[in-house]
Amino acid sequence: MFNAKSYAASKRKGYRSGLEVQVQQQLTEAKLDVGYETIKIEWEDLAYRKYTPDFILPNGVIIETKGLFTPTDRRKHILIQKQHPELDIRFVFTNSNKKLNKKSKTTYAKWCEKHEFLYATKVVPEKWLDCSKKVNIPKTINFKGTRHV
Repeated sequence: MFNAKSYAASKRKGYRSGLEVQVQQQLTEAKLDVGYETIKIEWEDLAYRKYTPDFILPNGVIIETKGLFTPTDRRKHILIQKQHPELDIRFVFTNSNKKLNKKSKTTYAKWCEKHEFLYATKVVPEKWLDCSKKVNIPKTINFKGTRHV
């Protein structure tokens, strides 16, 4: 559920949600040098687009935080996964047991399992934070296919 007070507090800190603030605090406490929305990933839909992930760990793991996981978000991530299979995108949900919609039996967790995305609820799992192997991530990850725009 949308909380206007929490949203406003998050915006003052430069984030879009309280969950993003919470994950940033966890990553800072883990002494990881992680920025927020620091890279762009090109992908193609019916139009040329860019996706800005929430967090990218030094080990190359991309963390996307979601309170609400819309059909548009799900479609985008399937296309990005198909177009950039080398990327390790993982989700941290406010509630991974939330249903995709009122009529659906599928939860956010089941959707991730079906589409082979790792996920967690509220916090980034410690094992994801293993940054003993650092990866150089460019500021922009270009679309590799033929642009149809």
